[in-house]
Amino acid sequence: MGFLDGLMGGKQAPLVGLDISSSSVKLVELGQSASGQYVLERFATESFERGWIADGQIEKFDEVADAVRRVVSKSGTRSKRVAMAMPQSAVITKKIMLPAGLRDEELELQVESEANQYIPFSLDEVSLDFCVVGPSPSSVGDVEVLIAASRKDRVQDRQGLAEAAGLKPVVLDIESHASRLAMMRIVSALPNEGRDALVALFEIGAETTSLKVLRDEELLYDRDQAFGGSQLTQMISRQYGFSFEEAEQKKLASDLPEDYESSLLVPFVDSLAQEIGRALQYFFTSTPHHKVHYVMLGGGTATLPGLKERVTELTGFASMVVNPFEGMRLGSAVRESKLRREAPAYLTACGLAMRRFL
Repeated sequence: MGFLDGLMGGKQAPLVGLDISSSSVKLVELGQSASGQYVLERFATESFERGWIADGQIEKFDEVADAVRRVVSKSGTRSKRVAMAMPQSAVITKKIMLPAGLRDEELELQVESEANQYIPFSLDEVSLDFCVVGPSPSSVGDVEVLIAASRKDRVQDRQGLAEAAGLKPVVLDIESHASRLAMMRIVSALPNEGRDALVALFEIGAETTSLKVLRDEELLYDRDQAFGGSQLTQMISRQYGFSFEEAEQKKLASDLPEDYESSLLVPFVDSLAQEIGRALQYFFTSTPHHKVHYVMLGGGTATLPGLKERVTELTGFASMVVNPFEGMRLGSAVRESKLRREAPAYLTACGLAMRRFL
């Protein structure tokens, strides 16, 4: 099974997107109406305990597999086919130019020979895939080919999780590609269909925040930083004497003492907004760009009260919280109030579920 299965073929049979992050597993199932409108049929999440997944590596296989089984059961999906993703850090990607018109076998041989130069492992140890992106923008008669490679053991871990939960992995993507696919829908709903707009997407996870700057379908910049929502959970745990798991549950349920907002939340939102401002400044100083048109906030921490306003105030750029399900019809199994609270965390899972219709 290659990384980019599904980029090129139509996969209309039911398929669920399964996003495994450091803090949880998220599931999304999409359908399509007769008019072609997306329908959100199901979404669900199941939390992990700290340490089950560290730096993208599955440390507690059985516990994570149990959580995957629970999220499938909770969602009510009947589909066994899943699209999953590898963390960006576990995948080497490289764009190369090859002559247009090569037969599949010739293309494969060329890709393998090129891959040898870029991959620091023996090809026997890696799962390798490639996808023809399109004609080369710089070299007439050539095509641009994207190569993706990851160690077989990392790939087998992801596949094994799905299989342990009774699922069949049919697409294995890269997390950043999946979230970009979901973002393209959001960008196309902007004025002038988002054409030529520089969009800074901050995905604020539990441990890391990634900044991607997109223009049309091009990724101009991609950088991860080590700050995220678990820092607030740690502060709650220390301040009120809860375990980390208790603190996380109480944070999500808004079940905290009266002084929480003034003593912890407001200062944390302020420091998070400053980190976002610094990340943008770093982008401006290391590229020819000096502004962005939109700052978009995704990930579970994006919905913290006051964050969007504080980011706008500090950076001077219009800021919005991402909802990957914006403009979709909602299926009968979807609770709208829960969706409103949690939607920004489902960007990658939504992009994976969209693979069904490519």
